Amino acid sequence: MTRTLEDKIAVVTGGGQGLGRAICERLAREGCHVIVADLNEAAALETAAAVEQNEAATQRRAIGLKVDVSDEAQVSAMVDLAVREFGRLDLLVSNAGVLISGATDEFPLEKWQTVIAVNLVGYFLCAKHAIRVMKEQRSGGIIQINSKSGKKGSYKNSAYAASKFGGIGLTQSLALEMAEYGVRVNALCPGNLLDSPLWVNSLYKQYAQRWGITEEQVRQKYIDEVPMKRGCTYEDVCNVLVFMASDQSNYMTGQAVNVTGGQEMR
Repeated sequence: MTRTLEDKIAVVTGGGQGLGRAICERLAREGCHVIVADLNEAAALETAAAVEQNEAATQRRAIGLKVDVSDEAQVSAMVDLAVREFGRLDLLVSNAGVLISGATDEFPLEKWQTVIAVNLVGYFLCAKHAIRVMKEQRSGGIIQINSKSGKKGSYKNSAYAASKFGGIGLTQSLALEMAEYGVRVNALCPGNLLDSPLWVNSLYKQYAQRWGITEEQVRQKYIDEVPMKRGCTYEDVCNVLVFMASDQSNYMTGQAVNVTGGQEMR
């Protein structure tokens, strides 16, 4: 049976771990050859090797690559590698991101700049260099992994929310520019990935200490905020992402699609 994205060429930034790794693995199962780009080179190489091993029977290729998305030369080289190895670029998933929270009046400028540099400038640079290939092809798709924080302000999380609001504005602007070239640009806005390494290894502890409650109480607090009463999963995100990347959504561009269990509906 033909898979949804058979022989498409995809670049996934932040692809070495967490949600990024899950996206790489799912895209390969759907038929993509994948370039796994991550600031953590070891994670990128390990994920690429695992993808190739898992998809050996179908001969899906995966290439691991160290990339700092805030460095334009590295981003340009990443796109050039895709074209050199595969002849084209069909899909960019701009997933690389960083979350640093804190009260605005106590927030160091350098941390604010780091969040903006990775989440917003990094998305711009990746899209800029993907577009130079996709315009010439007159085909392709860009999907930014955004957040529910791109739709609604986030308490003591102003840098992250600002970067994600900006990402939706950039998505819509790129969609207008690229429509005539057959290139679609959309954003995907997940809810809280409560079983992800970010939450399990970091955020539960941070919030438990800040609020003087247990980690389990922190988890329950966030579950209670969701109408569907559960956290977002990697599968939830990947199911929508595959649809957005496929021809089944070929009349969609400039959209920011919520995957939040009803927590965000705008």
